[in-house]
Amino acid sequence: MPRLITFLSLALLLAIRAHGVELRGPAQVKAGSAFSLSSNGSGEATLYLVGPASVSKRKVQLGSGIPVEAGEIEHAGRYVAIVCSGGDCSSANFYVFASDASKLSLLVHPSRVRVATPNAISAVAFVFDKFHNLVLTPSDVEFRVTPQQGPALTHSQPSSNGVAWVRMTSATKEGPTKIGAAVADASELRVVRQVASDACNLRIKSEWVSGKLFVQTDPVRDCGGNNVPDGTVVSFTKTDEAGKTTVDAPIKRGIARVEMPVSGEARIDVASGVVTGNELNVAGAR
Repeated sequence: MPRLITFLSLALLLAIRAHGVELRGPAQVKAGSAFSLSSNGSGEATLYLVGPASVSKRKVQLGSGIPVEAGEIEHAGRYVAIVCSGGDCSSANFYVFASDASKLSLLVHPSRVRVATPNAISAVAFVFDKFHNLVLTPSDVEFRVTPQQGPALTHSQPSSNGVAWVRMTSATKEGPTKIGAAVADASELRVVRQVASDACNLRIKSEWVSGKLFVQTDPVRDCGGNNVPDGTVVSFTKTDEAGKTTVDAPIKRGIARVEMPVSGEARIDVASGVVTGNELNVAGAR
C-alpha cells in the first residue's frame, strides 16, 4: 500500500502544470483537525489528497474554500493536496503533526528483581495521541511506584521524541511492587515481583535423632530480613575421617535440612551462593 501511494503521488505531481489554477494551504495541521484549502478560478475540479496511509479523490468547486475533513488527516506525516481542472493542476504540501497526548504504552523490565538493587528496574513510556500517532512534542509523564509496604513514590518526567523513561532502585522489602505511568487521562500499570537478596548471617545447628545426625539452618533471610525463597540451594560440607562430602539441599518452608553420617570427629560448614555461615564441630554417632 505505501508503494502504491508513493507511485500515485509521483504520477499526479508529474501531471501538474503551472497555469491558472492555484492551490494554497497551511504549512502544518494538527491530526484530526478539519481545515480549508483555498483556490482561485471557478467551476468544478478534482481534488486528490495523498497522505502517508491513504489516498482520496473527490469533486470540489474552485474559487471558494475546499474543506478537508478531520477524518482525512488522522495519520501524522507529509500530505500532498492536488487540484486539477481541465488540463491545469496545482498542488500544496502540508504536514500533519500528532494531536494532544491521550494514550501511552508502558514497558517495565525486569518482571522479577532482587530487593535493594540500585537502578535495577527500567520503566519506559511511549506517548501517543488518540489516533495512535507518536507525540513528538514534550509531554509530562508521571511515574508512580507503589511498594507492598510503605508510601507510594511519584516522579514527573517530560517525554523526548515521544518517549519518557526512568530507572529505579528496588525496594528493601520483598513482595509485589506496582509501577504505573500516566499522561493526561491515560494510565498503564505493571507489577514487578521483588524477591529476597542473597542469604545473610547464615547459621546452622545439629541434633541427634535415633542415632542419626541432622543438620539444619536457622530461617534463611537476607540482610534486610526478607525470607530467602524456597527452592534456593544451601550446601552443607562435612569433613571427617572419610574425607570431604558436600550435600546440597533446597530451602523448604524457610529452612534447609539434611542428614549427615559422620565418622569420628567432623567439621560441618554451610554456604549459599557466595555466602558462608558458621561451622559446627561434632563427634561420631552416639
